[in-house]
Amino acid sequence: MNFKKLFTLLGMFIFLFSFVNAQDAKYIGAAKCKMCHNKAEKGEQYNKWLASPHAKAMASLKGDEAKNPKCLKCHSTAAGVDQALVMSITVAEGVSCESCHGPGSLYKVATVMKDQKLALSKGMILPEEKVCKKCHNEESPHYKGFNYKEYSAKIAHDDPTTK
Repeated sequence: MNFKKLFTLLGMFIFLFSFVNAQDAKYIGAAKCKMCHNKAEKGEQYNKWLASPHAKAMASLKGDEAKNPKCLKCHSTAAGVDQALVMSITVAEGVSCESCHGPGSLYKVATVMKDQKLALSKGMILPEEKVCKKCHNEESPHYKGFNYKEYSAKIAHDDPTTK
């Protein structure tokens, strides 16, 4: 009988410990991505993003649009996600890296990023058309059509060392 209680308590402890230690991926912001993704030899992904309309998405909102949740969900990564998952990203960043690649807190480490399979298991996303169409769709009052192949080529920012 004592063993049964002991195993029950041990099982409950293990369950609670694993629940407390479970970690959701959090949004860390483009500044954290910049640390590794701004080197010329790696493709300067951060600078390419900074020069893109995605980085300027908040500036494109006019008047009340800048406070409208329907607009903010697509014009700002930080505004469009569960606030409990926001770590160090800001609304002003606009559409940052993590809108397309997923929250980076669990895959940001260089040793993880060097292993794509591991990075994907830690929450990194390889963006596909459906990721883009979460925002580039008919719900937007400014929608003018979306050609994935054409537009993804305009924002391409590959790492030449991985080819």
